Amino acid sequence: MDFTTQLLIAAISAGTPLLLATLGGILNERAGIIQLGAEGLMLMGAVTTCIVYIRTENLLLALLAAMAITAVLGIVHSFLCVTLRANQTMSGLAMTLFGSGLSAYLGKSISGIPLPGPSPKLDLSWVKPIPVVGDIFGRMDVLTWFSLLLVLALHLLIHHTSWGLHLRAVGDSPATADVMGIRVQLIRYSYVTAGTVLIGLAGADMVLSYAPTWNEGLTAGRGWIAVGLVIFARWNPLRALFCAYLFGALDSLGFRMQLLGSTIPPYFLKMIPYVVTILVLMYLGYRNRNKPSGTPESLGTPYVREQRF
Repeated sequence: MDFTTQLLIAAISAGTPLLLATLGGILNERAGIIQLGAEGLMLMGAVTTCIVYIRTENLLLALLAAMAITAVLGIVHSFLCVTLRANQTMSGLAMTLFGSGLSAYLGKSISGIPLPGPSPKLDLSWVKPIPVVGDIFGRMDVLTWFSLLLVLALHLLIHHTSWGLHLRAVGDSPATADVMGIRVQLIRYSYVTAGTVLIGLAGADMVLSYAPTWNEGLTAGRGWIAVGLVIFARWNPLRALFCAYLFGALDSLGFRMQLLGSTIPPYFLKMIPYVVTILVLMYLGYRNRNKPSGTPESLGTPYVREQRF
């Protein structure tokens, strides 16, 4: 394979966890709830997957455990933000600190132990003979295919179904949605919980396909990058696909440049994706300064039924 094909394969591998986390963030924020706990949720999903998979050697059980743990954390976040109307930013930061600390403690007993196996791959023999396409799509793992199908499903859900209309209504004007008979609290609980489950799966994908063992701080800030990509993608699942793979390509580019004998210090090469993310966000903010941002209008604002404004 040539350099470009190898880079594309690496971009998909590195971008899939970011894509899942970004999609989870979009569901949260489309419902009007800020999600800054992605880093902690990814770590909890990763460490739970490692512990259960190493102990049972059952991948499905490990993924279900990761989904269950992050679903519980999603319900806690919903309870704080929706029912108690706590500050959403502080709740998200607390989720990150809690997840980072608890995952470090739980992961001590399995640190450095390799997983029994990677995520299973779909062997599409009829695709392999096609140049480039066969190399990229011929043996992608199950979670990668799931993330691609999820992008299409969420795009259709948000923009082409009545459920998506209700979700957007709750994120933009919960009072109006309530008057129309939409159950605001139920929708916020449901989508926040579903979003946190996707973020937990992002952490699981990291240890299964990207770094097949547990190490403290495994995500290395990717949860925060996912938070930025939600804005970069303008809360759109299709744009999230492009954004996640772009970051994955930039993340892989530094390593590939080292293999080619680059004399640039590796510390600077590792900075490339983060610097580019900041620059792109600055550029988009400047270019769209006089245009609607696409931000859900009630994002971060607690809804109090029958409150007068």
